[in-house]
Parts: sequence; C-alpha cells; structure tokens
Amino acid sequence: MHTQSPTAPPTSELHQIFGARFVTEGPELDRVSRDESRYQPQGIALGAVFPETTAEVCVALRWANQHGVQVSVRGTGTGLSGGALAYDHGLVLSLERMNQIVRIDPVNRLADVQAGVINADLNQAAREFGLFFAPDPASATTASIGGNIATNAGGLRCISHGVTRDSVAALEVVLADGSILHTGARTLKNVVGLDLTSLFVGSEGTLGVITSATLRLQPIAAGTPYTFRASFESIEAAGRAVTAIVNSVQTPEVLELLDARSVEIIEAYKPSSLPADGNNLLIGQFTGLQAEAMAQDTAQLCREYGAAEVVIAEGDSLLEARRLANPALSAQGLRVSCDVAVPVGQLAEVFRGIDRISQNHGRTISVVAHAGDGNLHPTVEAEDTAQGYAAAELVIEDITKLALSLGGTISGEHGIGLVKRDQLPWQLDDTARRTHQLIKHALDPKHILTARRGI
Repeated sequence: MHTQSPTAPPTSELHQIFGARFVTEGPELDRVSRDESRYQPQGIALGAVFPETTAEVCVALRWANQHGVQVSVRGTGTGLSGGALAYDHGLVLSLERMNQIVRIDPVNRLADVQAGVINADLNQAAREFGLFFAPDPASATTASIGGNIATNAGGLRCISHGVTRDSVAALEVVLADGSILHTGARTLKNVVGLDLTSLFVGSEGTLGVITSATLRLQPIAAGTPYTFRASFESIEAAGRAVTAIVNSVQTPEVLELLDARSVEIIEAYKPSSLPADGNNLLIGQFTGLQAEAMAQDTAQLCREYGAAEVVIAEGDSLLEARRLANPALSAQGLRVSCDVAVPVGQLAEVFRGIDRISQNHGRTISVVAHAGDGNLHPTVEAEDTAQGYAAAELVIEDITKLALSLGGTISGEHGIGLVKRDQLPWQLDDTARRTHQLIKHALDPKHILTARRGI
C-alpha cells in the first residue's frame, strides 16, 4: 500500500472532484508514473488525476500550487526523454481522457482538439475531408497531440512539412496557478503581441499544461505515392546522397536512412525482404501527380552517388521497415539511444565520427535517421545491468558532443526531460539558461510543473 509523507497535503478536494478518477495506489498509478524512457520514477506519487475538462485541470493545478506539490504532466507516456515521470509524493496529471476531436474546419483547414487526442485518430478523422495532420512521429498510433506539442515532435514528414510547431495555430494552456491562457489565432497571419504559442510548443510541460489546440491541416496530395529504396555500401555515401537530394529541386515527402546493422536487426525481427547484402538503406517517398517521375529522378541521383541497387514501388510498403526500427532494436538489446541533429551537409562527417566512437568504445551502434532534416537516432548496445547502461551512456555522450561540434543540437525532437538535463550547459550558455529560468519563474513561481526537467 502507498504510504504518504507525514506532511502530505489533504486530498479531500481531489477525491470530491475526481472521485474514482483520482487514484492513490495500484497498477493504474504505476502505469501513469513512467514513460517509455530508460529512466525510472524516483519515488511514489501521492496520486494521479484523470481530468476530462479544462476546468478539472484548473482544479488540480490550483490544488497543487496551493500545497506546493510537484506535478508531472503526461499524455499517453510515449516520450523517450524522461519528461513524464512521477515525482516522489507528487501529483500525476494525465490528460489521456481529454480525447475529443471538437471540430474539423475543412474550409480553413483547421482542427480543434483536446490534448489527449491520438495523432493517428486525428488523421483518420481529417481524411474524411481530404486533409491530414502533417507531424508524423514513429509513435503516431499511440502518441497524443498534447505530447506532440509539448515536445515539438518531428517524425518522418519533417523534410516536407516541418515540425509540430509549424502546424499549431493556437493553444489553450492552464498555468501553474490554475488560470487559463489562450494563445494564437485561427488566421494565417497574426502579429498581435508576443508569439506565446511558440513559447509553449516544445516546453515539455515546464510552463503550463496544454489542454487543447487549434491545428493546421494539409490537403492530401492527389495521385499515388511512390517510394524508392536505395542501397549503399558506405553510409557516408548515403549521407552525401541525402545532401544532394535535399539540395535538388524535388523535395520528398519522406527521406529516411537505416544503417546496415539496423537493416539486419529489423529483418530478423520481422522479415520483409530487406536486402541481405550488409548495405545501408536510404528510403524516400514522393507524393502528388508527378510522384513517379520524381522518384525515378531521385533514384538516378542515388545511383550517381554510388547506390548499388535502387527499387521503386507504389504506396507505403517500402516504408514499413522504418517504422519497425524502435521495437526491433530494443528487442535486440540496443536500449540506449539519443536523437541528436546536425546540419544536413554534415551527415557524412557525423556518420564517420559515430563509426570512430563505436570502435573506441568497442560497442555496437545502430543508426536510423530522419535523414532529410539531419535528425539521427543512434542506439547503443547495452547489457541489462547498471554497468552496461552506464557504459552505453558514455557512448551517447560522445555522440552528442560530436553532433554539437558539427553545429548540431543535443535533441532534434524527443526533448530534454531527465535524460538530457545535465547536457543542457553543453548547448545553452549562461545567458540563455538564465533567460529560460526567468520565464519559468514568471509563469510558475513555485516551480511545481515538471520542476526537475530541463531548465
């Protein structure tokens, strides 16, 4: 049974408002106290609430602010950065029941949704109007819109449609004191006041709780998508091909890279006729009426940069292997990963550097990448022991420092959370961190919201 701290605040108000939707022990509390990261909660939360309305979120935050209780905010817990872990004697605020698609406005290409709506569910609803929501994280079938926004999620379509921030028109946010803030507008142009919408996108729950959003939708391209798959003996050659593709006149919808080790692991996990020649794979997709011609042109460009084999097919079949990467790598024991990003022109150099790091540490590193925007996901083998994880973390640190040395970033899309908190000074100088802290203190003076995460 969960034992509260001797100074635990009274929870009668939460029991009264939430009833059975306030849980204080058992498997449900354990489930919502963790995310998909390699980190574990540092203690046991005093409870979790499952609001269904913005008003209920306000009640929970006012209570927490009054009693100085730390709050961890979560959607469906698919995050990889340790940003949704429970605090010891803290309150978990789960938005998974706030899952209503309020309205789709096809004329203005907008969708009004609660934060707990699943990415793929929104796309299914938008498809009826010939529209789609562009952000496409690998966890789209389980990740919530609120989580996408809180981490400024990326995914497979960033090269053509940008990150989540580019698809958010307006937000409803509950601040730490329980007050409600509305940001943005439904218009394409809006220069009134500061850009508060962008301030909250990617803030990982540190500044307020996003409860609903107005999102921009895109028209589904006419015609049949065409996907190409190019095989390269050298991953550096594949990186040079990516740079050439990105700088060509034809922008693919998707451009992904799997190194040879990833290909081997994915094929063993779920056979799908991937090449068994030990080569690295570059996979891209084009949409629109000229999709086939653009795929053919890009296939020829890949050949010019050393591709040993190029295959072109209709539809999404060649992309399926990319979406299997995370479960396949985890099943193989490659458990410690990061999501660094570098300028696209530095892809060949970063791959060379990762190979050197692998040799120096004597550990296998597998790389999958949103190659078109320079976002890499290196994953390191790690024995399931404290020593194994610690050794793999040293490899990740070297990869992160390599990315920074090439003009990159410590995180392209997963966020900071607990996993990368100690790496922040590597990228942000004293002035930048102090500015972050001033904003945090202004919006959350008691620092109850995800207080250990990030800044």
